Amino acid sequence: MAIEFFSEDIFFQLDNEKLIQDWISFVLNKHDAGLGDLNYIFTSDSEILKINKQFLEHNYFTDIITFNYCEANMVSGDIYISVATVEENANDFQVAFQHELNRVMIHGVLHLLGFDDATDEEKALMRRKEDECLADLEKLS
Repeated sequence: MAIEFFSEDIFFQLDNEKLIQDWISFVLNKHDAGLGDLNYIFTSDSEILKINKQFLEHNYFTDIITFNYCEANMVSGDIYISVATVEENANDFQVAFQHELNRVMIHGVLHLLGFDDATDEEKALMRRKEDECLADLEKLS
């Protein structure tokens, strides 16, 4: 029962692991969910493309791929994040890299909590939940 961080195919390390762990635990608690095993794997564009093709049959780059291993009310999963795509998106959206990374990291957790973003309505709700969670992070900082 832990939140762990890994890098694959690149070197990447969070500066604030403990704060992120506390934040995610806070978000899970707020949604009445328990923590199972949650792994963040920071990787390259080429690796995330390979995973996207192999497991989702999608032939495009993405910032995040979430594998859900939740059982009952325990949140578990592997969350792959392309650091290069997050950096590119931060530039496109004119936000700080850390802000965009935090948004993507909590986006994966929200998927594991059952939120989706397939429709416009679901995307709007997902964005509101991301913003709410980012505000919680600010309070914890």
